[in-house]
Order: sequence, then structure tokens, then C-alpha cells
Amino acid sequence: MQILYYVLAVLHIVGCITLVTFILLQKKSSQGLGSVAGMGSAQNTYWDKNKGRSVEGRLEKYTKILAVIIGILTIVLCLL
Repeated sequence: MQILYYVLAVLHIVGCITLVTFILLQKKSSQGLGSVAGMGSAQNTYWDKNKGRSVEGRLEKYTKILAVIIGILTIVLCLL
């Protein structure tokens, strides 16, 4: 059981470092809180429509997935 705990702890640390790196690599948004609330300029440009296919879109998707995995891993480590 101790080995499992140490393996999960190492995975948690590596995941946290990777998550910080992914967040720092993302493009800055200059619209502030308005973009989060959906009140920003709602322009439907070509780049907005195809964001999921770009590197930035994939990086954002991987960031969300990694954040969920780290959250689950944190809960599992607390229960061990």
C-alpha cells in the first residue's frame, strides 16, 4: 500500500508541474472578466470558430483534462 501511495504522489507532483507549465504556455486574454462572463465582444471570426483545431485550443483542452485528473488524484491521495 505504501508503494501505491508513493507512485501516486510522484504522479501528482509531475502532474502539478505539467499543469503549471500548460497554464503558463497559454495565450493571455486581454478582455478580462467580460470574456469569462460572455459579455465580451462576440465576434465570430475564423480563428474563434476553429480554435479547437489549433495548438491553443488543444492546449486549453489538455489543461482542463489534466486539472480534473489532478483533482481526482488529490482526493485519492487524501483517502489513502
